[in-house]
Amino acid sequence: MRIFGKGRHRPSASWRQATDRAFTLIGDGRYEDAGALLTRAADLEPWLSESWFNLALLHKFRHDWEQARAAGLRAVALLDREAGAPDWWNVGIAATALQDWPLARRAWQAYGLRVPGGAAVSGEPVGMDLGSAAVRLSPEGEAEVVWGRRLDPARVEVLSIPLPSSGRRWGEVVLHDGVPHGERTTAAGHAYPVFDEIELWAPSPVPTWVVLLEAATEEDRDALEQLAADAGFAAEDWSSSVRLLCRMCSESRMPSDEGDGEHLDPHDHSEPGHPGPLGHRTDGQLWVPERECGVAAPAPLVRGLLDGWVADSPDSRDWRDLEEVC
Repeated sequence: MRIFGKGRHRPSASWRQATDRAFTLIGDGRYEDAGALLTRAADLEPWLSESWFNLALLHKFRHDWEQARAAGLRAVALLDREAGAPDWWNVGIAATALQDWPLARRAWQAYGLRVPGGAAVSGEPVGMDLGSAAVRLSPEGEAEVVWGRRLDPARVEVLSIPLPSSGRRWGEVVLHDGVPHGERTTAAGHAYPVFDEIELWAPSPVPTWVVLLEAATEEDRDALEQLAADAGFAAEDWSSSVRLLCRMCSESRMPSDEGDGEHLDPHDHSEPGHPGPLGHRTDGQLWVPERECGVAAPAPLVRGLLDGWVADSPDSRDWRDLEEVC
């Protein structure tokens, strides 16, 4: 095969050395030094798609989306296969970050995905029906895996209520990477990928509150979550939905819902008195009425929501210590 008049050949030893050293530097967070080496590698072998793919990858790590798009387009111009190349996926991520929707459509289609709407459609892709996924917020910090709805191959709308340590809110849209790190499974046998967040794509105006509930039964707790959902917002019982996992567990294949049953999850590293299914247990008691709950709702609505929940069953429900946390 020949590309731009040059025979395809193995990269030179100098190219390999520069590239290997660059990725070592990337692993150490030394992006500027890595960029100099990858630029040199591209000068040595400009007809190799890998040269430009590597530069596009570096620019993605740096969130320099203009440069990532430019390098990515040079990479795909040199591809020797038509569909399924990760080069196109990186172009799609960069185009999505820049809201370059025609290029994003072209990238996903070239990768092999079906995208509604023709090439002339200028708006963002809609109706791709990619289902649910989990996304790891702040993967380099206090990482937290939450659930969301996939809007397209590079964006997830967050539908869980993140803990305040993540700095994220319910309803935000995050840009995520293409390679999953882990899976979450359900009792029905479905498996969902866990993608790593790259950056916040669209913020949410809805604040996050934490409140202590007295809920006599699980049904009382469920009633608040349903009441919030009916109002167009969300409530989440952090006492049962939050598990503290080590990095190895988080990036593996994990069950998504441990519930409040008798089974003790060996991967849950929480402790009594702390969030998580194990942290809210007491000897011989499977349900603890005091629940730490996250609520995503506007300030004028949140107290009325909680008061309405109590009014529906005052003998079995109460709340206190409401605080805005994010």
